[in-house]
Amino acid sequence: MKSLTLRNLHKTYFDPAVGTRVTAIQDVSLEIGPGEFVAVVGPAGCGKSTILNMVAGFLPATRGDIIVGDRPVKGPGRDRGVVFQNFALLPWKTVIDNVGFGLKMRGIAKPERDRIAMEFLELAGLSHAAERYPNELSGGMQQRAGVVRALANEPDVLLMDEPFASVDAQTRMTLQEELMRIWGERRHTVLFITHDVGEAVFLADRVVVLSKGHVLREIPITIPRPRG
Repeated sequence: MKSLTLRNLHKTYFDPAVGTRVTAIQDVSLEIGPGEFVAVVGPAGCGKSTILNMVAGFLPATRGDIIVGDRPVKGPGRDRGVVFQNFALLPWKTVIDNVGFGLKMRGIAKPERDRIAMEFLELAGLSHAAERYPNELSGGMQQRAGVVRALANEPDVLLMDEPFASVDAQTRMTLQEELMRIWGERRHTVLFITHDVGEAVFLADRVVVLSKGHVLREIPITIPRPRG
């Protein structure tokens, strides 16, 4: 796993509705150590997802630096895995083929990518669903498949954009516990976006509070694990 560094990050864009440029992110700096789990919390519209999309390489920064390990981010790359809020599974592919999709894009032969995908499905308790299609799974199972799809591609940093927001409260608690179990075994560097303070405290080593594009506070979470 590698560190993630955000240095003096700015993002502005032209808003045609108001006919002027709008500042979404201003002077955000953040250091996430290898294997550290950091949650960013804040109200809707404060810039949380903008930060994640810039780290993922989906949006260019107006100014500032994003560095994974010692390499600057210039666009999307396999060193960063993304788990989206909507499950984003390919509906025409089985679960095992969804999990192995990134491996396929890297040119890994099917027997090897199936072996790797099954290893991660077993980690998430989904090996029994390997040959099912996404529409045959519950929402919670689909999101677990989305998490291990990102992990199977062996990213240095895992980016999670409110991944449990679209499931019910009980399923959300179960997924949080599953994520902690998987993270405890693999210790990926994680940047986790959420508006739920309780979720952030349960999951993270450190919570970053964002408001109107600025970092207000960074709060270390010293509660021993496992938490519950």
